[in-house]
Amino acid sequence: MTSLETTLAAIRPADERAVAAARDLQARLTKPAGSLGALEELSVRLAGLAGVCPPPLPTPATVAVFAGDHGVHAQGVSPWPQEVTAQMVANFVAGGAVVNAFARQNGADVMVIDVGVAIPLHGGATLLDANVRRGTRDMTVEPALTREEALAAVEIGVQVAGTLVAQGAKALLTGDMGIANTTPAAALIAVFTGTSAGAATGRGTGIDDETLARKIAIVDAALERHRPDPADPLGALASVGGLEHAALTGFILGAAANRVPVIIDGVIAASAAVVAAAFAPDAVAAMVAGHRSAEPGAGVALAHLGLEPLLDLGMRLGEGSGAVLALPIVAAAVRVMHEVATFDAAGVSEK
Repeated sequence: MTSLETTLAAIRPADERAVAAARDLQARLTKPAGSLGALEELSVRLAGLAGVCPPPLPTPATVAVFAGDHGVHAQGVSPWPQEVTAQMVANFVAGGAVVNAFARQNGADVMVIDVGVAIPLHGGATLLDANVRRGTRDMTVEPALTREEALAAVEIGVQVAGTLVAQGAKALLTGDMGIANTTPAAALIAVFTGTSAGAATGRGTGIDDETLARKIAIVDAALERHRPDPADPLGALASVGGLEHAALTGFILGAAANRVPVIIDGVIAASAAVVAAAFAPDAVAAMVAGHRSAEPGAGVALAHLGLEPLLDLGMRLGEGSGAVLALPIVAAAVRVMHEVATFDAAGVSEK
């Protein structure tokens, strides 16, 4: 069996006994029932994922930033030069990006994985060289990847998740970097949600109306050329995905197999999440939507998954920034179950 097959076999539904115990505990804590809103349901979901009540605190946590380049960049879908991908990876390694600042603020580690950057990178303590190929092919001309390349990237994500959990991570956070990567993300979201290219495609790093119209047409053209089948998630990744999208898919599946929560960042991670759910529907139990990205495709993907984001700040940066900002909220939801007294223990009268 491949590591992907082993991983898929390990993904199971939420533990209903732990879910029931968590609901019972929430009802007995010294607060009005339901007064913590979405945090209560989140804590119940995390108990079901872990199979124990209360669930483990989601610390320590690591954000894994998967980086890759894209042949479709040649179609003019981004105003940024492709070289920026490698330059930003160096910035992550040096600790100078937004995700690094947010991670320091919230006590998370940052790991960067080169899974498909076009320019060879120099090493660093937080950089893993796992390059499958130097960027994808242009999906408007030919499949972006072979099935073998897509599988290799997925399995890198699985392995990174497993390694981080083995090293003690109690929460995994999705990050990404890749100039032009919102174009394959839009294509994947359209495939797996059944929505149109227009509804799934946004402005990415900030493009004008003319470029947005061209970007939508390019996504449409790629979908028409390849006709990806949502029942064949690996084939869809190969046709119109990116190497970081594939690796994030594996990373999410690896978190689910290890029964560790994975906080989903923006549109790139959301596109990987819908692919992961196609591989294993029960993987959704491990997913926590960190924030509502300003990219329209992210909202479409989260709705498809039935996930409600914790934050809505109008962000569209990527990198893992929104996932890291959501981490303390996830931790707070769990800490309530560990530290808040019950009515009986505190001697507080119930209504």
